[in-house]
Amino acid sequence: MAIPDRFLDELNDRLDIVDVVSAYVPLTKKGANHWGLCPFHHEKTPSFSVNESKQIFHCFGCGKGGGAIRFVMEIESLSFPDAVRKLAEQAGMTVPEEDASDGRWRERRKRILELNREAARFYREMLSKPEGAEVAAYIRDKRRISPKFSARFGLGAAPDAWDTLIRAMAEKGYDKADLIEAGLAVAGKNGGVYDKYRNRLMLPVIDVRGDVIGFTSRVMDDSTPKYLNTPETAIFKKRSILYGLNYAKSTKRPNFILVEGNIDVITMHQAGFDNTVATMGTALTEEHIRILSKYTRELVLCLDNDAAGEDATKRAIALLKHADIAVKVLRLPRRRTEDGELVKQDPDDYIKNHGPEAFQGLLDRSANSVEYRLAALEEQFDLRRDDQRAQYLQAAAEVAASLSSPVEREIYGGRAAETAGVSREAMAQEIERLRRRKRWQDKKDEERRNMTPARQLQPKERELRYTDVRSARAEEGVLRVVLLDGDFFARLDDLAPEDFSSPLLGKAYGILRRRWREGRRLSLSALEGECSPAELDQLSAILQEPQPRNTAQAALEDFKSAILARKDRKNITGAEGLTALKDALRQKKGLGG
Repeated sequence: MAIPDRFLDELNDRLDIVDVVSAYVPLTKKGANHWGLCPFHHEKTPSFSVNESKQIFHCFGCGKGGGAIRFVMEIESLSFPDAVRKLAEQAGMTVPEEDASDGRWRERRKRILELNREAARFYREMLSKPEGAEVAAYIRDKRRISPKFSARFGLGAAPDAWDTLIRAMAEKGYDKADLIEAGLAVAGKNGGVYDKYRNRLMLPVIDVRGDVIGFTSRVMDDSTPKYLNTPETAIFKKRSILYGLNYAKSTKRPNFILVEGNIDVITMHQAGFDNTVATMGTALTEEHIRILSKYTRELVLCLDNDAAGEDATKRAIALLKHADIAVKVLRLPRRRTEDGELVKQDPDDYIKNHGPEAFQGLLDRSANSVEYRLAALEEQFDLRRDDQRAQYLQAAAEVAASLSSPVEREIYGGRAAETAGVSREAMAQEIERLRRRKRWQDKKDEERRNMTPARQLQPKERELRYTDVRSARAEEGVLRVVLLDGDFFARLDDLAPEDFSSPLLGKAYGILRRRWREGRRLSLSALEGECSPAELDQLSAILQEPQPRNTAQAALEDFKSAILARKDRKNITGAEGLTALKDALRQKKGLGG
């Protein structure tokens, strides 16, 4: 969207980034900056900085940075235009009329959401018709979902036909292109178009605003895939969707429960556990954790107790390690079949077989993440054998050594020692030995990094890497100086954006120089509409380095000389250029006329 620059300038002038950020993150003033826990990654020690004078934020942990608009884009998962609208409304401003392309996009998004709602109603209606009888019986008899919760979650049926939905939606004014865009229809190889979902139980996926953003489904026969979701679209992104969150967000329970299956969520809500959510067939992501942290301070992992589920639990624990969310693990016991075989149970199975009260008992006894890890280790080793006990103790000591609290190290180290039948003192010595080794390794790693400073000066993103680190450092310095005081541009008439070795730094320099010539505001926030998130992260990191005003002029001359020297070296090509360079060197040394 082409929002006028003048409007963005006025909006940024009215905003105070400290006020914007502090509405989401508690901040504490320390020195020139305000500090808090980063809302974009999970940490226990604040590395998130907000600079009021520069009107920028930067996290020294995850690297995100930018101005107020970028912050709202990230924290609210909004597009640039939507973030501008939100901040403008708060500032009492009205965004100028949007351009045609942006208006069309907004209309398309609205139309797809309306189409999804109509499709959900269609599938719901099918459930009470003969075409949906098999799905209705599956919901009622196999899954034992009551009519109340079937309606609450909008369960429906996709008929076993090729174009029933297409024809029904056509009557409401939607064409085949609309259905393909929404992921409700598929184009065939012969040019035909047919319903994507056929002979399936349909579960609408509803976001926290109440919009139907897509569907998940389960087939009624032996065809594949068994489960099928809406494909990735502009409004359906699996990595940030938590099924059931639209209801779980209002729970009175003190925590959230994460399960693997969508139907598990419905069964759990029906049993009174309205704090249950599930991912959309993906592993837990940072985006999921950021969303969860808005609603709860404790997450209970209740994933399958097979090998895949155990791996998923371990990955989730590792991801949540630095989150501001306490983690517990509920391990459902395996069920013995009539043949004596032990098989896994999911929450749906367990509640049907044992009832909500039994599940509540397991929930009350759920282990914290350390207890879970130690219990999982105990199952891996035969503690009757000395060699296996030694291996168990080594692995348990590594778990305890990773804990930051001395009290926790003593408690869990002692518990592992008792389990394996060794003294607490011996276990404590092994834990301390591992911690000393870790400190030594960290020191060596830091020394190795310090030995390769060029690597430390490179941007994190590969596509932004510098081809000439020396020149790029000077280019960074130029940006710091002109953002300190735009009047320094008067000394840079002979320095053009194309003289920069870094495309990003040259682009930023060009934008800022143009704005200076137009007499407009210079700041990082002025670049937000023209730079990608990765580019803004890099630019905000550059601005974290100090540039004293009393040395700015001299520093600028040095920076400019370094950039132009590189330009001169680059321009010396071919025999004539080399000859000219040799002649110049001779003259400088007094060796030639």
